[in-house]
Amino acid sequence: MKVLLVNGSPHQKGCTYTALSEVEKTLNEEGIETEMFWIGTKPISGCIGCYACTNLHKCAIDDIVNEFVEKAKDVDGFIFGTPVHYAAMAGNMASFMDRVFYSAGCGGNRKYFAYKPASAVISARRAGTTATYDQINKYFGINQMPIISSRYWNMVHGATPSDVVQDEEGMQTMRILGRNMAYFLKCIEAGKNSGVEKPKTEKTIMTNFIKKQ
Repeated sequence: MKVLLVNGSPHQKGCTYTALSEVEKTLNEEGIETEMFWIGTKPISGCIGCYACTNLHKCAIDDIVNEFVEKAKDVDGFIFGTPVHYAAMAGNMASFMDRVFYSAGCGGNRKYFAYKPASAVISARRAGTTATYDQINKYFGINQMPIISSRYWNMVHGATPSDVVQDEEGMQTMRILGRNMAYFLKCIEAGKNSGVEKPKTEKTIMTNFIKKQ
């Protein structure tokens, strides 16, 4: 079993990384393999709505998004971490999430994400964490991904990595998140071994609310 942790901060070893590392350490202690994936600092284009991914099953813009999706095919769970920028996730992370989850989720091949547990980790100096937490969870909900929680919302506070380490409640929240993710993955594995099948799928129905007069 393997969990892919995504660092959506422009700082490779900053506050977001510090929080994710606490989750990662706990997952490893629980026998879960992990990999940290940094989205980097190069510009990431937003989705251009070309719909090429519906046939390609990957994004037509060949960059770090497709690199991530290739890794996503073979992992069992995800943790997506981001700092707060203006009460929302970082801009590059928003572009990354939009294209990842459309090209390989809704518009592409939903099996890369469906039924795989996921969670968000949010880092901020002070405020905007709950709005960002809600923002990221919506990606999971539309892709049939179980959302893993902790004993509090998955967030840490601090302006520097050393500040984050001093956020004792935040760090405890990260450890509990790691244990909860490990527990859920083990339950899924036990279910597979017992012959529990995935839910029946239906052909997607898409409607809007515009009526001809």
